Amino acid sequence: MWRPVDSGGVIGIRSVLLTRDGKVPDLAAMEAHRVAMVPPDSVGGSLLPLAGLAEGVMIAKDAPFLTHANSAAAAETMLVDGEADAIFGWMPAVADGQPDVAGGTVARLEMAGLSKAALQVVWTSGLLRYGPHAVRSDLDPEAKRRLTVFLINLRSMSPDVYDLLESKHSGGFAVAGPKDYAMAAAIVRLVSGNGR
Repeated sequence: MWRPVDSGGVIGIRSVLLTRDGKVPDLAAMEAHRVAMVPPDSVGGSLLPLAGLAEGVMIAKDAPFLTHANSAAAAETMLVDGEADAIFGWMPAVADGQPDVAGGTVARLEMAGLSKAALQVVWTSGLLRYGPHAVRSDLDPEAKRRLTVFLINLRSMSPDVYDLLESKHSGGFAVAGPKDYAMAAAIVRLVSGNGR
């Protein structure tokens, strides 16, 4: 398996619980506040937090403190207008140990008028990597080796061909393993009813 990378080193997303002006100090206090959640088909703002919190602070999608919005923009407006004390959103993720990059819900809230200083991250999920490119497990090992060399070097050797193969992530490919997709597996378990 190979996973795409963005040119800025972004390798996927993380879900975040953002609060404004420290209203929700930690996960334990979440139940005493109004938390905006985006629609259930949102990976970063709904599925990833539900799956990511399944092993710690258990929350159900119908928890009374959750206020479900019709869209990400509506949930963000709830936080901006003070109708919610926190929001589940997302942020671009880089490799562990690397500094965060701008984007995601924080950037959208800043564009809506909130200052970055007013926002605090209460919780961050595990990494949901960009989807893998995979081949059949019964492919000849030498063919797999050659394909790996080809994909890892494709961005630098033939950018036009790379853009045809991976148009959304411009940073090339890195080798991936099953552990890289633990959060994706947790989301599948959650959606299928096997997660809780």
